Formats: sequence, C-alpha cells, structure tokens
Amino acid sequence: MWPFRRKKHEQVDLEERSPELGIKYKDLMVMHQLTKAGADLEQPRHVDFYLYAPTLDAAQSIAKEANGAGYGLRPEIGKPSPEHPDSWPVTCETTAVISPDFVRETGNLFDDLAARYHAEYDGWGAAATP
Repeated sequence: MWPFRRKKHEQVDLEERSPELGIKYKDLMVMHQLTKAGADLEQPRHVDFYLYAPTLDAAQSIAKEANGAGYGLRPEIGKPSPEHPDSWPVTCETTAVISPDFVRETGNLFDDLAARYHAEYDGWGAAATP
C-alpha cells in the first residue's frame, strides 16, 4: 500500500463561480475551449447569448432590456419549437473582447434577466476567430 493516497476529483457545479475570478465554471470552460481552438481572447469577436423565455411577453421584455443595455438581437425573437411550446428563444449579440470582466458582467446581466422573467439563460458562445 502506498503511503499517500490520490484524492478523487470532486465534482464541480458548473453554475458555481471561481473564487479567484468570480466567473462561473461553465464560462471558464467556454473560454478554455476557445483558447484551445486557437482563439486570442484579446481580439474583439462576435458573441451570442442564448435565453429561453416562458412567454412571448417575457421574451420581448428580455429583448428590450438587453437592447437597452447595448446588446443587439439576432435576428429577432424566435418561435417555440413543437417539442418546447413554452420556450421562446431570445438570442442577443455583441462584439467584445472576452475578458474575465466581460464574462462576469454579461453573465450577471443575463442571469438577472432570466431570473426576473422566469426564463433560462443557457450561456454564450463565440467563434475562435474574430
């Protein structure tokens, strides 16, 4: 028997935040995948944010508030799919440098919008090349 035991990796809740950066672990994973794909995160790039609202009114309110905060819509509020009739997709977009501050601030904004309108914030995505 070895005198030292290896600790098993603990499961990480992807919705929890890194104590060092204040960014959710799921967002750190996206940033890691981008850099792994060759992205220079110091270069501005197109970023999409995905939300799903329970009603058309909630989707329109989210879109209006996101637009007021400087985010565009791509191209407009979508229609629910037959599999998810109570889920109105809202895709917001911007062009930005993907810094820890940006990721934290946008995450806070979209988490807040989702909470207030009983929606789901599904996260964000960006291309590896600007």
